[in-house]
Amino acid sequence: MKKKSIWIIDDDSIFKIIVKKLISKAEIFENVEIFSNGEEAFLAIKDVLNKKEQLPDIILLDIEMPIMDGWTFMSEISVFKQNFEEKKTSIFISSSSIAIDDKLKAEKNTCIKGFLSKPITLNDLIKIAS
Repeated sequence: MKKKSIWIIDDDSIFKIIVKKLISKAEIFENVEIFSNGEEAFLAIKDVLNKKEQLPDIILLDIEMPIMDGWTFMSEISVFKQNFEEKKTSIFISSSSIAIDDKLKAEKNTCIKGFLSKPITLNDLIKIAS
């Protein structure tokens, strides 16, 4: 399997430490970028597209974050929908939210490939990468 690139967009420092360890253990990702909020990631996407570089294969997106939350991030990147479709970037919500509304909202958004409940497992990473 070709190694993939993954972006983690999450403000939880403990989650980021754990998921970095899982990513290392999975040995299926060659490029890992981590952002603390949606705005940082959105600016990085704009930069990547301006430089005509590659978007990530996978994005793990938290919902509740300061500055720009996951839903606002999804709204903002909608202008780049075609770029994400061409790259076949898969966006997964990774959240500890138990709100049915969040899960339904994720299901209705055609750009979101799935909803992963925290804590994320090694098997979750392997599954979304295949």
